[in-house]
Amino acid sequence: QVQLVESGGGLVQPGGSLRLSCAASGSIFSINAMGWYRQAPGEQRELVAAFTSGSSTIYADSVKGRFTISRDNAKNTVFLQMNNLKPEDTAVYYCNTVTRYGSSFWGQGTQVTVSS
Repeated sequence: QVQLVESGGGLVQPGGSLRLSCAASGSIFSINAMGWYRQAPGEQRELVAAFTSGSSTIYADSVKGRFTISRDNAKNTVFLQMNNLKPEDTAVYYCNTVTRYGSSFWGQGTQVTVSS
């Protein structure tokens, strides 16, 4: 089992920035990939950014050049720096991890609202 706790969401004006954090605990030795997804009202959950099993990074086309995923291995934490936020970035953001055994775990989600 892996537990994920997100933080850092909130309300921001268009063009602003936010930094999300996701702290992992439990069987962290089994983590194979870790990343961020988001789900807007009435929409399907979509991948935003992630570290793959090979430690490379992937981004959704809509956030390339604006969002950056990073991690602090010593603290078992993954971050999502979001710059130049747009109203269409409004969603609940979820942290996800997939273990080497194929199990997937989700955090509780954190709301990001971009509005003037």
